Amino acid sequence: MRDKNKTSRSRENGFTGKSDSWFDEERYNRPKLNANFDEAKQHDYYYNSYSSHHIHEEMLKDSNRTLAYQRAIEGNPEDFKDKVVLDIGCGTGILSIFAARAGAKHVYAIDNAEIALFAKEIIHDNNLSDKITVIKGKIEEVDLPFKEGEIDIIVSEWMGYFLLYESMLDCVLWARDKFLNKETGKMLPDRATMYVAAIEDAEYMGEKTQFWKNVYGVNMSCMTNGIFVDPMVDTVPSSNIMSDSCCILDLDLVHMKPGDVEFANCYSLKMQYTDKVHALVAWFDTSFANLTRPTVLTTSPMKKYTHWK
Repeated sequence: MRDKNKTSRSRENGFTGKSDSWFDEERYNRPKLNANFDEAKQHDYYYNSYSSHHIHEEMLKDSNRTLAYQRAIEGNPEDFKDKVVLDIGCGTGILSIFAARAGAKHVYAIDNAEIALFAKEIIHDNNLSDKITVIKGKIEEVDLPFKEGEIDIIVSEWMGYFLLYESMLDCVLWARDKFLNKETGKMLPDRATMYVAAIEDAEYMGEKTQFWKNVYGVNMSCMTNGIFVDPMVDTVPSSNIMSDSCCILDLDLVHMKPGDVEFANCYSLKMQYTDKVHALVAWFDTSFANLTRPTVLTTSPMKKYTHWK
């Protein structure tokens, strides 16, 4: 039985080795960062929406999205070795960190939202401040530490809902034309395609209309008028797809002009069985083709869920 009054010998080793390695005074004296979202309300709706923890947590937890970029970047160290990389709309800085770990000579991470303050701290905490420079502001307005044609790779996760809704593509194309090396520069991603298909979903439509017939004992059926007029951002089970798919937009991000996003197109769908078409579902793919090991990010309903739905 153990004697409670007896002092046991410590099992900890304590400090070992030379005493000058016990305390890193230089690291202790480094300026302490204190990121916050206090200035978020000064931005317009778009940048304000990216000045919160929630949206960045949602994007980072989207493993389909984040791992696709990681495959494209860290899976291709030959393409990133000693390159100067520009990360537009860097958010938390995760893509910049991938690029630094892939061997980039230097990465410039730019974001106008308050998340840039957190990105700087994250990069500092991961000992990459010598490899990654965070710049807060709009790329068209801030003073940049590089000149025209000095960027080897532009990486950006600019895509919005329906690919183009509230996207940053215009900023990316502006930076491409001004800073990307005209001979050897790469865009990540370098292609974006949009598709449509027909769906049958009587169950979903029935649930939406049925709700308004009895709302806590109140008949609100008039609310169903026009309920399906506006586009919806939602997931679609692959089992509801009742046709083949058709590409309605194909953007070559290396050569396209900003005006190419204004488009109209014809499409043709072949039904796989006879039923009522309740809606059209649209999705996009982005390709990372000009790499040693190409990869694709897809938001297709036939594949894994993404935060784009």
